[in-house]
Amino acid sequence: MSEPSKLYEESGKVKVSISPWRLQTLSKEALNDLEKFWAEQARQLNWTKYWDRTLEWDPPFARWFAGGLLNASVNCLDRHLDSETRNKAAIVWEGEDGQSRTLTYFELYRQVCKFANVLKRYGVTKGDRVTIYLPMVPELAIAMLACARIGAIHSVIFSGFSSQALVDRVNDAQSKVIVTADGGIRKGKVVELKKVVDEALPSTPSIERVIVLKRAAIEITLGPNHVWWHEAMKGAPHVCIPEAVESTHPLFILYTSGTTGKPKGVMHGTGGYLTHVLSTAKWVFDFQKNDVFFCTADIGWVTGHSYVVYAPLMCGVTEVMYEGAPDFPGPDRYWAIVEKYGATILYTTPTALRMYMKYGDSIPESFDLSSVRLLGTVGEPINPEVWMWYHRVIGKERCPIVDTWWQTETGGIMLGMCTGIEMVPMKPGSATFAMPGIEAGVVDEKGDAVPLGTKGYLVIRRPWPGMLLSLWGDDEKYKATYWSRFPGTYYPGDYAMIDKDGYLWLLGRADDVLKVAGHRLGTMELESAFVAHRSIAEAAVTSRPDQVKGESIVAFIVPKEGIAKSLELRKQLLDHIRATLGAIAVPEEVYFVDKLPKTRSGKIMRRLLKAVASGGTVGDTTTLEDGAAIDEVRKAYEDLKHEVVHT
Repeated sequence: MSEPSKLYEESGKVKVSISPWRLQTLSKEALNDLEKFWAEQARQLNWTKYWDRTLEWDPPFARWFAGGLLNASVNCLDRHLDSETRNKAAIVWEGEDGQSRTLTYFELYRQVCKFANVLKRYGVTKGDRVTIYLPMVPELAIAMLACARIGAIHSVIFSGFSSQALVDRVNDAQSKVIVTADGGIRKGKVVELKKVVDEALPSTPSIERVIVLKRAAIEITLGPNHVWWHEAMKGAPHVCIPEAVESTHPLFILYTSGTTGKPKGVMHGTGGYLTHVLSTAKWVFDFQKNDVFFCTADIGWVTGHSYVVYAPLMCGVTEVMYEGAPDFPGPDRYWAIVEKYGATILYTTPTALRMYMKYGDSIPESFDLSSVRLLGTVGEPINPEVWMWYHRVIGKERCPIVDTWWQTETGGIMLGMCTGIEMVPMKPGSATFAMPGIEAGVVDEKGDAVPLGTKGYLVIRRPWPGMLLSLWGDDEKYKATYWSRFPGTYYPGDYAMIDKDGYLWLLGRADDVLKVAGHRLGTMELESAFVAHRSIAEAAVTSRPDQVKGESIVAFIVPKEGIAKSLELRKQLLDHIRATLGAIAVPEEVYFVDKLPKTRSGKIMRRLLKAVASGGTVGDTTTLEDGAAIDEVRKAYEDLKHEVVHT
């Protein structure tokens, strides 16, 4: 891990300050008086009434800006209507099928007001839940902001989920309305969303109305309480007086799916959440007046909520929204979009970058990416080798890279570089430092801080405004899930390390830490070592039970285009791991595949790999992007299990 960092630091390609004094000073001041610091940040928002108390902390429950009144829709739209931003592009949308649309801030405001009035017409009031099951189209953001405008709580469900996933989430939230579409477009095919909703409706008795957007132009049947979006919008008033809600009023519920049990409904408030995402967006991305921000996340995930909808609109920048796959019809879609719209900031996933990296440098180098001034990553730690490729090929060695760590539960970015405060030396693969006002640490099994350079468990020691209010309808599960491992401290479930310079490194989920002959190895360490080999595009590491070692390491490897899958390559990789990480990290088994099983948000589904390697059942595959990937993994395992290299 240290070698790419060392190489980069010695290259001198990016001019940065040597000592992060401004950032250190601000962070120290923030932690010395946490309430004063966050109160100053909150004053960037438009409030109907200022708060009485900055923080009411009854561990583990936080009420930020209690007594304050505001509206999220107003902070995204109305605040710009008396400025030059009024007629600026808010959303530039492109579909996989080549369609495109642009909505100015004023046009977006009008559409939000109209749809808010539609919801009111159908009986939606403050506190009611509205399920939104839409593809990546502007109407998704419109529906969210319309809910916020009238104080309703939106629950966006990723459009790749099945009818059973929809049933579970609708029933847990007791939603009153579902907003969906006839279909969405993905990899050249229509995803029939209304059909999925129809399958779910008999098991969702709380639903009173279904509103359907015409997107894919396919034939569907409307039931007695179903209505077309465009028909409902006809005649809806253009003005909707916003509902001033309490700062602690829930803005949204977003469900996180675990490997077992029912999904958890993460509930975020209004004032604290908006304060956090607005502040972090300014610190990390240093938004400028003319920025065109391309965040590739689906709004069905928290990154889309925070940094496609709420933060960019509050900051008044132009954002690019894309519906479709990054590699359809070819592995160049993101680069084509950057060139077409002159994107100045690209915020994407390491998974997408590894996929693009697999196809070589010539494809991105055939596009004009000169508009980009800042690159970012999100979703999982970035491998140092992938970081270097991103910096060299996409950023042309002139663009800073912000690698960010955060979760659905944290609301916004918690770790990352703050280019809007001060540039600091970059270390490929490191999440850099905690955001101002965030106290992060690494502890051992007992909860005691570990020395610098020692691996342990990431914790957050103090409350922050973007933290979840609780889990919807389940305070006890909230306490047990996040606050019981290290009492009084938030535990996100990640394995990490702080190096001698104070930089934070994420080493994978703690559940994925491998225990081999008494040694703890993070999956991220192993995967990064594989990807550092010149022949490898992607790697996923898991384990299976071993009577002697406890666990033995199993690796699934995707070679780069044109690289033959051979026993010789296996031997090279094993030698490479032995030289890089030591003999204890050498895998017992190595399998070559063309693709890894991933969710549509780009995360590798390691539990599926573990199930295959251990001979278990794969379980729920609802979020799997491509079912053929797991079939290929199974086939590789069956074909080669008697021929694998044993070490």
